[in-house]
Amino acid sequence: MWYGQVEGTEIQVLDKRFSACFAGHVRVERLWTGARWAEGPVWLAAARCFLWSDIPNNRIMRMTDIDNQVSVYREWSNNSNGNTVDNAGRLLTCEHLSRRVTRTEYDGSITVIADKYKGKRLNSPNDAVVKSDNSIWFTDPSYGIDGNYEGDQAPMEQAGCYVYRVDPKSGDIEAVITNMVRPNGLAFSPDEKYLYVVDTGATHKENGPRNIRRFTVEKGGRSVKGGEVFAECQAGLFDGLRVDSDGRIWTSAGDGVHIYDADGTMIGKILIPEIVANVTFGGVKRNRLYICGTTSIYSMYTTVVGSKPG
Repeated sequence: MWYGQVEGTEIQVLDKRFSACFAGHVRVERLWTGARWAEGPVWLAAARCFLWSDIPNNRIMRMTDIDNQVSVYREWSNNSNGNTVDNAGRLLTCEHLSRRVTRTEYDGSITVIADKYKGKRLNSPNDAVVKSDNSIWFTDPSYGIDGNYEGDQAPMEQAGCYVYRVDPKSGDIEAVITNMVRPNGLAFSPDEKYLYVVDTGATHKENGPRNIRRFTVEKGGRSVKGGEVFAECQAGLFDGLRVDSDGRIWTSAGDGVHIYDADGTMIGKILIPEIVANVTFGGVKRNRLYICGTTSIYSMYTTVVGSKPG
């Protein structure tokens, strides 16, 4: 079964469970084009707007919800990549060029959340998620320092590419996952029992990982264990991902968006005629899936909602 409106797009039902995720008449829309590498989608509820990073063009773009008008939200964004919001609705941004995670305060000022670990500079923070206890978890692969296209080429100062946790009270930074090749997108399950993390290590290691791993959050919520492979990508690489309120995983891939049930079954695809880097749920009801293609922004209304803002 398939649905399509924009040329090259299809909604593919691979398992009947996916049919309940959208109305039968829904189509994929292309909202805007003009990026070099669109990434880091985030919904700002208070402003009723959708933001995304255009990494090589060194800017964050903004689209208003009411009329889909697009403008530049932030020039010289330090080659921003992943964005999310904290539990107070403030924007959190992973910056390649400055090799840090920042928070945009209500007055527009910028607070540095993390830029070093054990006295050494981070690689290039990629994506972030906020837990219910206000801790900030982020991935730190090397893509922003591998060359000059998405940042500035520079040597790694850290011993590897890790997933970090920032304590909400002390601000201390701790490496919570150290056994991945290139950790990338990440998201918690709705009950925060699991942490899903993408590993795009195939970009740096022959026959390297191109999967999503699922870690179990230990009691106290400060660390994780396990890390079994949840899904293997069969089309390019997974990158960014989001989880809906029922626990389904919506993840980017080389041919669009892949949707997995919480039991690991791929139940559907949204085919996009560009490599997809990331997705998020937005809109007033958080039932609009925003999709970052390579150069364009696509969207589709769903009958499910994102598990959390951002």
